[in-house]
Amino acid sequence: MTRIGVTGHMNITTDTVPLVYNEIRRVLAENGDPANVVGISCIARGADSVFARAVLDSGGRLEVVLPSRNYRERKVKPDHAPKFDELIARADTVRVMDFDDAGRDAYEAANEAVVGTCDRLVAVWDSQPSEKGGTGTVVDLAREKGVPVVIIWPDGAARS
Repeated sequence: MTRIGVTGHMNITTDTVPLVYNEIRRVLAENGDPANVVGISCIARGADSVFARAVLDSGGRLEVVLPSRNYRERKVKPDHAPKFDELIARADTVRVMDFDDAGRDAYEAANEAVVGTCDRLVAVWDSQPSEKGGTGTVVDLAREKGVPVVIIWPDGAARS
């Protein structure tokens, strides 16, 4: 099994979604048989959910890492809830971090869980510096731990 984690921007534009999806599918195809791929995602809006859908659509398995027990209630917006619920239902494994409330510590623990359990990290990232806990921080964490990082930011990609 090849375990591929994801980090990325939550605010990719609607026009960017198919560009990112296609690039993720290309990266996943490089691993041979998609049945041997486990995608690890927090399934947040944007890059995480696009990655999760690409993993499932390619025949891979999905492992979800939720930052806290109340993550869905506190952080998932109504327009993202149906997609979130569908991805949770299709996941082989759902791991919930040991936090009651969503917040910086919970997000950092979830990011560490993703990075600490993957063989490779896909980063949907425009390579701009980010706040602590943002995409750039997760990329740095992966590199510090020796996890190979594949950066995806296709031509025409944008954030809102």
